[in-house]
Amino acid sequence: MPDYYQNKYKSYHEKTFAIDPSDFLSPLAERLTAGAMVLDVGCGSGRDLLWMKKKGFDVIGFDHSHGLVELARENAGCKVIEGDFETYDFSAISADAIMLIGALVHIQYDQISDVFKNITSLLSDFGIILITLKEGTGTLTDEEGRTFYRWQDEKARAIFYNLGFKVCDFSRSFSKTGSGEVWLGYVLEKKKTATTQ
Repeated sequence: MPDYYQNKYKSYHEKTFAIDPSDFLSPLAERLTAGAMVLDVGCGSGRDLLWMKKKGFDVIGFDHSHGLVELARENAGCKVIEGDFETYDFSAISADAIMLIGALVHIQYDQISDVFKNITSLLSDFGIILITLKEGTGTLTDEEGRTFYRWQDEKARAIFYNLGFKVCDFSRSFSKTGSGEVWLGYVLEKKKTATTQ
């Protein structure tokens, strides 16, 4: 797949930054205390970082596109890490919550559990995640050469449960880009880890 986010980061920014994220970020924000640390993985050009920062949260961004990382730092005025979330060691980061807004839409079905576990390994018990996935079946490749993996609610919930998370909030909403696509939104809470005597 051509690296659209590396090569066309400016056009991606232009298409997505002006979108009001209130509808899909509010369910997370309402569950956090003021000053909570939030990691935005796949932060793009910083739209959601800026929104959460304005709500009084401490934010850190993460993206693999150098151009988007630079834009996010400029737009949100916060720390943004450049890296590959499939291999990055997240253990050095401390956060109360993680945002994965469309971040995993290009991850193959047989890889998503490992990627999700790697990213969420930094969370302690009762840590919160906001994740959005495209609804549908199978894959879709757009005119830019990007392949999207689409999800059914039941399948997504089964993966979250198997990885030790419970669903606290769920939504279905049409894409704000006007594409007609439907997004599935989940607020997840990490279950308490069982202790051995």
